[in-house]
Amino acid sequence: MPIDNNKLEINNFQLESSVEVEDTVKKIILLKKNKVLIHIVSYIHNTVLVQNLLKELKKNIPEAEVVLLKHKNKLLTSVTLFTIDTEEEKISDAILKELYIDNSNKQQSISEYRTQLFKRYFTDHLTNLPNMYQLRKDLQSNEEAGLILLKIDNFQAINSFYGFVVGDYVLEYVGNYLKDILKDHTVYRLSGAEYAITTETRLGFYQLKDYLVSLYDKIKNIEVLYQDTKIYVDFTIASSSHKDNTNIFSKVSMALVYAKQKGVPFWIYEDRLNLEHEYERNLKLSHIVRDAVENSRIIPYYQAILDNKSGKIVKYECLARLIDENEKILSPQLFIPIAKKLKIYNEVTKLIINKSFETFAESEYEFSINLAIEDIMSSEIFHFIIEKLKNNRTTAQHVTFELLESETVSDFKKVDRFIGEVSRYGAKIAIDDFGSGYSNFAYLTQINTDYIKIDGSLIENIDVDEASLIVVDTIVQFAKRLGIKTVAEYVYSSVIMEKVKELGIDYSQGFYIDEPSVSF
Repeated sequence: MPIDNNKLEINNFQLESSVEVEDTVKKIILLKKNKVLIHIVSYIHNTVLVQNLLKELKKNIPEAEVVLLKHKNKLLTSVTLFTIDTEEEKISDAILKELYIDNSNKQQSISEYRTQLFKRYFTDHLTNLPNMYQLRKDLQSNEEAGLILLKIDNFQAINSFYGFVVGDYVLEYVGNYLKDILKDHTVYRLSGAEYAITTETRLGFYQLKDYLVSLYDKIKNIEVLYQDTKIYVDFTIASSSHKDNTNIFSKVSMALVYAKQKGVPFWIYEDRLNLEHEYERNLKLSHIVRDAVENSRIIPYYQAILDNKSGKIVKYECLARLIDENEKILSPQLFIPIAKKLKIYNEVTKLIINKSFETFAESEYEFSINLAIEDIMSSEIFHFIIEKLKNNRTTAQHVTFELLESETVSDFKKVDRFIGEVSRYGAKIAIDDFGSGYSNFAYLTQINTDYIKIDGSLIENIDVDEASLIVVDTIVQFAKRLGIKTVAEYVYSSVIMEKVKELGIDYSQGFYIDEPSVSF
């Protein structure tokens, strides 16, 4: 391999047997110059191959300097030929010089490669913008800097609808767009659809607010053109007006989440918001919920349901409660959302179903279990319930599944299938909290239900609010026409109880009759 054709040349040969000696020496003779240095490298030197090679080299190139060296390859003998034409310079000096130059070049290449590698570590590969690591480094070097996060709101929808190729194009386009319009700032691309910029100094609340208003005006409704398709990009922005940079990322990130939840263009972190306490509380709750599920401390509390005609308790609703390790009781409003986020909500449903079936296995009372739309749509829970009904035929005749009316019901075929399957085993269906929020009578025509539970927000006011009374009466009369039994929730006084009876409601439930308890 020649290093410099005008000066030193280096050529390599490899031999495996002595029959190759003659041919190798002929090649060396053709390459020889004024000065020749030959390195013969082998495992041992007293082989026929090495000795023949030495003999032929001395005979044909007597002026050559030959050096014997060793290596660990027992099968191969190598020959390195160093040649140079100069008369003035020793060949050993020329070799050292070339090795020095070669080593310097390699060191420079390594240094350049290290620099490039180091740069890549601090650069986002898609947009070529500085990344999170560079941002952290820059903030550490400037403790007075402020941080602003910008997140594309609709990126998930863009990525899902158009595909990841278009999604990547949008991210790259947005990065360049922000870089162009925010020339006074360094633009960073963090993870996903999140970008950041820094300010030289931290701004006070009102100054920062004015700045974010101006920034939002510049970047709202960015239009990305991709192959004649217009894609609109929306942002949410967040920053912090805190006096120091301690936990700056977590503070601004919390403000960003808060802004998204509130549906506002931007939010500024302030200590008085107590967002950190809320996050800490959620972390503690997550631990409590996970521990309760693992140790079966999600249990049903039972609340009686009265038959208004006979005046007797005939049913019990099984209400989920969590008992923490300190015997404190948590309501479902606290732990159910956490269980869903932790993806262990199915386990909560299974625990309540199992324990409720155990409790009422030998009971004469009917009982009801609440199911959310997630339960009905889950094939895991569907099959779990069917197996439970199949293996508990007698108890199955006593259970009612209360379905919470939901605007998220988009697949009524699945709901119909669920109702049809559980009805085969004698289980009944109730629509829970009917009359609240977005309730409508069309829902009843789509669901084959046995009971309607009229929402407590209507029942609690029927003695003082004429509109509530009219709505409840309409629900009751409509249900009677369809042959559906009605249950009044939140019956908390004797006055409400009398009104409920006057309206012809079949069953009542509330604190006036019974409070939820661990036993019945």
